[in-house]
Amino acid sequence: MTEPRRPAVAGAFYPADGAALAKAVEASFLDRRGPGELPTRHRSRDRSLRAIVVPHAGYVYSGPIAARAYARVAADAPARSILVLGVDHHGLGPAAALSERPWTTPLGVVPGDPELSGALRTGPVTVDESAHRREHSIEVQLPFLQYTEPSPRVVPLQVRYGSFDELMGVAAAVRAAVADRDVLLVASTDFSHYIPPETARRLDALAIAEIERRDARGLYETVRDHAISMCGIAPTCVLLGALAGETLTARSLGWGHSGEAEPMADVVGYAAVVLERDGAGRAATLPSTYGSSPPFAR
Repeated sequence: MTEPRRPAVAGAFYPADGAALAKAVEASFLDRRGPGELPTRHRSRDRSLRAIVVPHAGYVYSGPIAARAYARVAADAPARSILVLGVDHHGLGPAAALSERPWTTPLGVVPGDPELSGALRTGPVTVDESAHRREHSIEVQLPFLQYTEPSPRVVPLQVRYGSFDELMGVAAAVRAAVADRDVLLVASTDFSHYIPPETARRLDALAIAEIERRDARGLYETVRDHAISMCGIAPTCVLLGALAGETLTARSLGWGHSGEAEPMADVVGYAAVVLERDGAGRAATLPSTYGSSPPFAR
């Protein structure tokens, strides 16, 4: 049996104890910055949710914003598989590093999907388990998926920043792999880093507008031209590029920042965005409130 990938940031970004972690996930849903209530136990019979864009900081900072998107995950019919596109924060991986191991969290083992992994192993996508050993951007999504999905099967794919054409090469591999498959795509990203909250709000709004337009090139060029410190520009562009041919509507569920959790002059921005098939239900957008970021705000 393949040795599971062990958590790298348990006890830092989120609790290392299973019971405490479950409470931390629930606290994210109950927080005034999040949905304000626990997820519904009444799921739709049909799958309308295709993808989400969510933050990956410490739960106390970004968990409530992430919970806005995961509340939609919980209300939808369960996905057969989940592809989580993460960031290469440490520069340890190739252009697109695929993990085929099961991953563990304090809530248990998260199995993969060999069929989806096999379909992804093409072009720039290569299996590289070592690239994932220190990375947190995929790991912090797993407890939310374990909480909202009955039996999640997750394929982790870490994407390195590169040229737009390079990212679209990864997107083409993802597009082919998820075509005609019931896969929920997750792009893990924070937005502006370590700037005043009003500046973060203004700059992040530019990037979020391009995501809502589903314009991968527009997002890439906006982030580049305005020097927006969006760490997950690569996985988010790949998500948008992979789904470009599908009939979907993207909408923001809200924006927030680390200064909402505790006072700080310079903050990290977070957003929750969903991509739904046309005709999907429309949940109310929750308002944001505003207030050196601590280490787990990123």
